[in-house]
Amino acid sequence: MKTKLILLFSLCLCIKSFAQEESVSFTLQEAIDYALVNNRNVKNAMRDIEIAKKEKWETTATGLPQINANVDYQNWLKQQVSLLPAELFGGEAGTFIPVEFSTKQNIGATATLSQLLFDGSYLVGLQAAKVYLEISENSKVKTDLEIRKAVINAYGNVLLTEESLKILESNRDILESNLNEVQKTFENGLEEEESVEQIKITLSGLISDLNNVKRLNILSYQMLNITLGIDLNSDTTLTDNLETLALQYTSLDALNADESVENTIDYRIAENDVESNALLVKLAMSQGMPTLSAFINGGYNAYGETFAFFNNNQKWFGSSLFGVSLNIPIFSSLGRSAATQIAKINLEKSNENLEETEQQLKLQIATAKSDYQYAIEDYTNKKLNLDLAERIEQKNEIKFFEGISSSFDLRQAQTQLYAAQQEYLQAMLDIINKKAELDAILSTLNN
Repeated sequence: MKTKLILLFSLCLCIKSFAQEESVSFTLQEAIDYALVNNRNVKNAMRDIEIAKKEKWETTATGLPQINANVDYQNWLKQQVSLLPAELFGGEAGTFIPVEFSTKQNIGATATLSQLLFDGSYLVGLQAAKVYLEISENSKVKTDLEIRKAVINAYGNVLLTEESLKILESNRDILESNLNEVQKTFENGLEEEESVEQIKITLSGLISDLNNVKRLNILSYQMLNITLGIDLNSDTTLTDNLETLALQYTSLDALNADESVENTIDYRIAENDVESNALLVKLAMSQGMPTLSAFINGGYNAYGETFAFFNNNQKWFGSSLFGVSLNIPIFSSLGRSAATQIAKINLEKSNENLEETEQQLKLQIATAKSDYQYAIEDYTNKKLNLDLAERIEQKNEIKFFEGISSSFDLRQAQTQLYAAQQEYLQAMLDIINKKAELDAILSTLNN
């Protein structure tokens, strides 16, 4: 038995290990598509739409026929007594006879059909339910756009750390080779100790940067996994590379994109707020309107001294009733008027917010286009600077080993090269991120 348990436990560990080692790979577009289905915020946004649909029907159902059934059973533990004048039964005047008018037990069953005929707040509620559904749908679009941008940023950050690791590891290998060569030259008395120390300083800083990027690489993968909606420690592989994506995301046509803010999702959400407050004004005004409803019911009652209601000889007495109810609000001590004024003020505020949103969106679009254009220009500049830094470093390295340049000059050239490399990588990432930011502002995911 013990052996079986050990084997079973080992099997579970193997299955768990296999599940953890299972890897997934994504292009950027595949990652976006996956996140738009599996991201937890996207899932909750879809649930909000489902809730809105159910609430819309719940509101609609309140104006449709309602049927309720009611069953009452009563058993008098001590029956109520009424007093009747004794003279009615030939008794002495001024005296009373106790009488029990009801049986000890009774049971009744009633079914009621009710129908709302007119209610102003119900009509407003139907409109509000429709607007609420539209708000939920627009919120879903907004969530999708934000998740799309988040995936692009997270994907790009992973590629940035991957490229940084390659460059830093290559630089480390070159420096270690240089240090080894200079160390031997120094030991042979043909080089100053300062040259060795300068390279050691550069190598030490480079290794520190490399270790930091390794940690950032792990964190960037975890951030991407969270954004995708998969386990934090999943083994994820990215099949796109940073330079290819930067070129794909470089498009001057985006700078001529339509700047009509009315088509943006943020403007639509602000419009939803105006519609909601307009309906609240209608709702407040509808509170002063009459409500009309009708009902019809039918039921049966039975009576007895003992519980014998299901016997064949038990008599049941039927009844039915039809009625109409009209409720007319007359005076509320100006309470309804105050509620209406509050709703109107909130509507004015939402209209102001809509205008503010329009102005802010115009500024955001202009800023996003400017940032994107700068990212493209900066990428071209950083690429040129990298080419120059590489040539300068190569020249200084040749001069240093030929003995016509100092180790300090070489270290400066190397530091300049390392900075240019990172700036070039960052410039590529900026193109991707700035394009994603511009798309998130302009796009509605309906195109």
